[in-house]
Amino acid sequence: MSVLGPPREAPRGSTPRAGRPGAAWALPALLFFGAFAILPMVLVGYLSLTAWGGLGTPRFVGVENWSRLAGDPVMRRAIGLSAALTAASWAVQTPISLLLGVWAAGPQRNRAVLSAVFFVPLLLSTAAIAILWRALLEPNFGPLARLGSFPDLLGSVDTAFMVIVFVSAWQFIPLHTLLYQGGARQIPASLYQAAEIDGAGRAGAFWHITLPQLKNTLTTSSVLMVVGSLTYFDTVLILTGGGPGTGTTIVPYLMYQAGFESWEMGYASAVACTLVVVATVVSLAMVRFTGFGSMRSTREGM
Repeated sequence: MSVLGPPREAPRGSTPRAGRPGAAWALPALLFFGAFAILPMVLVGYLSLTAWGGLGTPRFVGVENWSRLAGDPVMRRAIGLSAALTAASWAVQTPISLLLGVWAAGPQRNRAVLSAVFFVPLLLSTAAIAILWRALLEPNFGPLARLGSFPDLLGSVDTAFMVIVFVSAWQFIPLHTLLYQGGARQIPASLYQAAEIDGAGRAGAFWHITLPQLKNTLTTSSVLMVVGSLTYFDTVLILTGGGPGTGTTIVPYLMYQAGFESWEMGYASAVACTLVVVATVVSLAMVRFTGFGSMRSTREGM
């Protein structure tokens, strides 16, 4: 042993851990994010303070667009419809995706074939899916109308809204099913074996093992689902065009109308800023209050 005593440990945080990349590795991602996310948001924020028709020089008008936005009844209705669409999408997609994902992770016969069928909508674009369902639901000349009298589901406010919820679920349930399938496959089989020894049935094992172990997956899926529903646009544009009347005019479609039909880019930018703020706050709140931000593994200690 040295006469100077045992070597001292290096202060924590003085040197990077082995194998962990330094801050320089994040520079390309930060530059990409700044160029294609931060900079456009700053420009949109500036445009929300101007009056601009898409040509010429924007004219600064201060908070005029924001004052109009606060008193616009169409905007208030659009916010309500967006909230209702988000809630309905989560309530429909989450239980179906969860059950399908847990089932698809098991050893059942023909599981792989049926899973491949379930995932077919993931191969189609949103526009193609909307065109497909609009053709199917056409009340006069669509395939379903040939079977007999068929109601105009897109011509009523209530049914048009439910069609949007159904079509979005048909398109995105496979994605969330894939998330739950991956999460369920990471659950150790020893937990189910212990539950079986204790006399727990399938329902008990699902509630006390599967669901707690899928907590982080549920949060991830829910954040994607909520933010996606708040920014949903393509299906509404093609299926209903915001109608009947303003019955399905959600916030993203209102932004499109203001910017590309009325050519009020300043007002459309104010709507866009509102949408970004709401989606960001909702997603951060979900991460914060579900404890997902701690990023702790559900398999710690195993």
